[in-house]
Amino acid sequence: MLFGKTINKYLIKYWYLFLLGILALLAVDYAQLFEPEYLGQIVDHLSSGNADPAFIGGLCLRLLLIAAVVFTGRMVWRFALFGASQRIEAGIRSEMFDKSLRLSQNYYQKSKTGSIMSWFTTDIETIEEFMSLGTVQLIDTLFMGVLVIIRMLTLDWVMTLFALVPMSLIAVWGALVEKFMTIKWRERQERYDKLYDFTQEIFTGISVIKAFVRETGEIHAFAKAAKKNRDANVSYYRVSLFFDLVIEVIIGIILALIIGFGSFFVYSFITGTPVTVFGHEIAMTPGSFVTFTGYFDTLIWPMIAFGFQISMLSRAKASLKRINDFLDSEEDVNDPENAVTLENVKGSVEFRGASFSYPSAPDRKIIDDVTLKIEPGELIGVVGRIGSGKTTLMTLLCRFYNLPAGTVFIDGKDIMECGLASVRKNVAFVPQESFLFSGSVGDNISFASDSASMDDIREAARFADLADSVDAFPDGLDTDVGERGSSLSGGQKQRVAIARAYIADAPIMILDDSVSAVDVRTEEHILESIREKRAGRTTVIIASRVSTVARADRIIVMKDGKLEAFDTPERLLETSPTYKKMVYLQELEREVESYSSKKGGGRRE
Repeated sequence: MLFGKTINKYLIKYWYLFLLGILALLAVDYAQLFEPEYLGQIVDHLSSGNADPAFIGGLCLRLLLIAAVVFTGRMVWRFALFGASQRIEAGIRSEMFDKSLRLSQNYYQKSKTGSIMSWFTTDIETIEEFMSLGTVQLIDTLFMGVLVIIRMLTLDWVMTLFALVPMSLIAVWGALVEKFMTIKWRERQERYDKLYDFTQEIFTGISVIKAFVRETGEIHAFAKAAKKNRDANVSYYRVSLFFDLVIEVIIGIILALIIGFGSFFVYSFITGTPVTVFGHEIAMTPGSFVTFTGYFDTLIWPMIAFGFQISMLSRAKASLKRINDFLDSEEDVNDPENAVTLENVKGSVEFRGASFSYPSAPDRKIIDDVTLKIEPGELIGVVGRIGSGKTTLMTLLCRFYNLPAGTVFIDGKDIMECGLASVRKNVAFVPQESFLFSGSVGDNISFASDSASMDDIREAARFADLADSVDAFPDGLDTDVGERGSSLSGGQKQRVAIARAYIADAPIMILDDSVSAVDVRTEEHILESIREKRAGRTTVIIASRVSTVARADRIIVMKDGKLEAFDTPERLLETSPTYKKMVYLQELEREVESYSSKKGGGRRE
């Protein structure tokens, strides 16, 4: 049986199903023990030369009754044991999903999606298989095996020894192979994880592969990954099949010995010269020989089940270890003790000497000693070169990572002392990558609000200048966006993400370069909506273009993780070299575009 903290609670929860299934299985196993006995009696009665139809008929009715018990019992134990194992599978999968939502961003930066999906599928299914079929095999091996051996000993203990001595080789063989099979199964699962990772990455980046005409190269790369996965599978199943083959050979040899010696003992008894072994006279009639052979035939399944049990146990142990490792993963971002709840948030944001390094690179400071304060209701811009830390600085407000205490505050309250949900409900975040879920446009917009009405959704669409696009969609707000929003353009995905953040109605909103894929007119409409409809609420716009934040109340300028300046756009032209250079380059870019447009227009004329 499989035990451990992950499994034990489900065994306790569904004990009644396991008890019902085991009782039904025991009844089936016990009933099957009478089949060889009745068949032996029929053979002896027929060989006596004085057959009684009533006696034969009675035995046949008993065999039919056994068949009915076996049929009913099998129905019951399959319902109970398979039902319990499927409930365990569902419970573990739900537990893993809940765990996945609690793990921090850091965990997913270190773990690949394909590997995690493998744990959710093949490993959990392996556990389910063992809890159902494995339980059946365990009961059959222990209960039926023991009872059959007792019956065989009662019938003739010498013949039983002839069978059981070589049978012990199966147990020895299983103990030798079990650990090796566990290692091979783990290697197989790890190779499957890598194939899963590779395939998932290919599907995600299929447009890039097509754009660079890399189909042939990726086919070859996939073939190599698939070959390694195949080799790992073949290696495991070679061991498994060799293990099963040895068991089959041992059983076949024993059966041949029983038939050979048994036939000789029957012949000797019939001819009046019974064989004596260890002082025991073997009185083997044709009927008793049929009964003994029937018992051994019944014993074959428990022995084969023992082999299956070893194989399944090795797989289940390896899979359970992977699942336990996942469930035991550290949840490094948690609610603090006596967590403070943010209520009636005005929108004040303050950084006091904030510094931050990603856990994957603790020696590299992304944010270095930043101190600033954003007043409630301000429209703030954030600019800087690529890699200057502007995105990281603002996402610290979402508390995706642990921060030093006393460095980041919302309305004067340290976010490290606040509940995670409390912080995140008050900060609506639009990330650089406009990730959309499979479903309709309306579902994606209302994702952040369980109580959003259709009017609220349409209002959010108008806020993000998405209303005209929605009207042009074939099914309006019910239009399916496809996987990750594949049926929408980049600009449409950005606007859906903005609408999703708007409908959250949070006092603080952060837009991380969220209008980079829209045209100038659409960008201006969205910025105007922000100024009008979020007046009095704090909004932070991270931008790569200075024009996007030109009308902000104040602008944060980041350089190499440090705060270079934080002031109005007008003053920054005097105090911030980075901002001044960005403005200059943008004006130069406009002049070049204007010149190119005029020159091109002249050629067309």
